[in-house]
Order: sequence, then C-alpha cells, then structure tokens
Amino acid sequence: MSRTAPINMRVEPSQHALLTKAAALLNKDRSAFILDVACREAENVLLDQRLLQFNDKDFKDFEAALTAPIPENAKLKALLNEESPWEK
Repeated sequence: MSRTAPINMRVEPSQHALLTKAAALLNKDRSAFILDVACREAENVLLDQRLLQFNDKDFKDFEAALTAPIPENAKLKALLNEESPWEK
C-alpha cells in the first residue's frame, strides 16, 4: 500500500463552515470533499492546457487545413435542417 502525503491549510471560519456544510450535503467528511473538488479542478486545469508546437511546414499545413473550404456533405446538411425532437 502506498503512503499518503499530508496537505494542511488554514481557512477562515466562514470558509470552514461552507466546506463543512457542502460536504455534509454529499455525505462526505470535509477532507474527502475538499480532496474530491480540488482534484477535479486540478484535472480540468490540466486538460485546459492546450499547447501546439509546429515547425514552419507543419504550421502551414495545419493553417491550410483550418482555412480550407468545407466540402459539401448532403447527409450533414439534411441532419442540420431536420426538426429537433424538442421542436416537434
């Protein structure tokens, strides 16, 4: 079994109360709640980091693909012109 690492923090009483109340609504203890929320947000932050690095030729190819006209697609056009289920 792997060892755990401690995380300690000091919070304002109002923050403590807020976290305690939210954790209770989810039937979690405060530490589990904070860890779940912090890890979810950390994953979102990491997933939002999109850095594309290209050499000159690859960038030109990428840019050309982005700016090229979209080919005609009859099936997609029909789907987009179809009435949505909630509009029926």
